[in-house]
Amino acid sequence: MVGTRLRERVGSLFDAISRRYFVSNGFDGTLTSTGVAVGSYLSGVPDGATVVAVGVGAAVGLSTSGVWSVWEIERAEMRIERQEVERAMLTDLTETRLADQNKRDRVKHATMSGIGPLLGILIPISAYAFAPAVITMLQATALAVLLGVLLLFFFGAYMGSISGQSWVVAGIRMGLAGVVVTVINVLLPG
Repeated sequence: MVGTRLRERVGSLFDAISRRYFVSNGFDGTLTSTGVAVGSYLSGVPDGATVVAVGVGAAVGLSTSGVWSVWEIERAEMRIERQEVERAMLTDLTETRLADQNKRDRVKHATMSGIGPLLGILIPISAYAFAPAVITMLQATALAVLLGVLLLFFFGAYMGSISGQSWVVAGIRMGLAGVVVTVINVLLPG
């Protein structure tokens, strides 16, 4: 019952393409922030402000990449689709509702593609806003990793829920990626 309501509410917010871009790029952003958090701690960064600055830089880069790449990809793909329909109908569809809808869809897809990594980076990295004044750098790192794993779990649970899978299992599978990134960063030499 809860899964069905959640699927209906959240599923109506995004179409399949926007959802894919949001989750995929959110996943990338979250794993990036996990790597930034662990790498910053292991390299001895002394204050949270530096980690936040690096995280914001990564968020700007990944979000810009998400928006720009999807804008261009969707522009090309929608143009191809429109040209195929035009050839079949023997008419120009440039100034039609179809063309207007394609533009709206492109804006929506690009926006969701940019929001995913923005959230994926800023949520975990926000733990460093309190370091070292309130919490230690080690605590901030542990909190950032925890927030990242929880965010990944949410992405997985969401996708599992809307696809009729076990949202718990799907969430655990996605969250595990954050644990793997953390372990690999800890084990890396240097």
